[in-house]
Amino acid sequence: MSVSPRTVVVAVNPMASFGRRRDVGPRVVERLRAAGHTVIAVDEANIELLRRETIRAVEAGAEALVVVGGDGMANLGINIVAQTDVPLGIVPSGTGNDLADGLGIPTDDADAATDQLLEALGRPPRTIDAGLIRHGEQHGELSTWFGCVLSAGFDATVNERANLMTRPRGRSRYVFALLRELAVLHSRPYRIVADGERIATEAMLVSVANNRSLGGGMRIVPHADLGDGRFDLFVVTKMSRPRFLRLFPKVFRGEHTDLPEVSFRSLSTVRIDAEGVVAYADGERIGPLPVEVTVVPGALRVLV
Repeated sequence: MSVSPRTVVVAVNPMASFGRRRDVGPRVVERLRAAGHTVIAVDEANIELLRRETIRAVEAGAEALVVVGGDGMANLGINIVAQTDVPLGIVPSGTGNDLADGLGIPTDDADAATDQLLEALGRPPRTIDAGLIRHGEQHGELSTWFGCVLSAGFDATVNERANLMTRPRGRSRYVFALLRELAVLHSRPYRIVADGERIATEAMLVSVANNRSLGGGMRIVPHADLGDGRFDLFVVTKMSRPRFLRLFPKVFRGEHTDLPEVSFRSLSTVRIDAEGVVAYADGERIGPLPVEVTVVPGALRVLV
């Protein structure tokens, strides 16, 4: 298939410069150039420099943005190209690749993902929804985009603890954080406003899902649709710690949907508030609750 040459910005996760996946970014750049595309490679020492230089490169006239990494890199890309005509491509090489998985991009074979990307550059992008979070009421309201899931419960607490730990490194840090949080697990009172309806509940997990999974494969909302113009509010209400420990593995297989403590609600806007909870979106820290989350239909163009 003949593809018209494009100007493509490729942003590579700084952490991908190390370990077994350090060659993925250079291979993606090489293959895009071999296919005739003009490639601006952005590979900075830290994520803030990467964000700044990627924004600069895209604003200079890119026809596509490709991110190499996991959901954090996808989130970086979304916050640059949401509600623009610049499509986003993803070559997964992170520990969590939930958005790529939801889009049908191979997550365990970077070469296959690059093959799909090269083909996608020759056809119209797919349009999907994205979420817009309004947060930071205490210090002036901020807005942040996300593509997968906003977490405001136990899973977010695990993320917060893992980020405060200095060791061990890598994915095992999240396992230790998970075990630590399970030891002190308890429900919290939440104040939720879902499409204008006020809800008070004691909950252990509260998430707003655009995608079906988060955390590298937790299929919290197996029926989620990236392009239906709606979110799913996922709530796990109060249960005993032994029952939670026994049932939690079902979430990874999407077998929890009929449990009496689990509920789903389709909505377009939701406000979530609770004491002592920090929200995360696509695995990235947003900040303390409250947050207001709105679905923006068709906000993102993706190369799949």
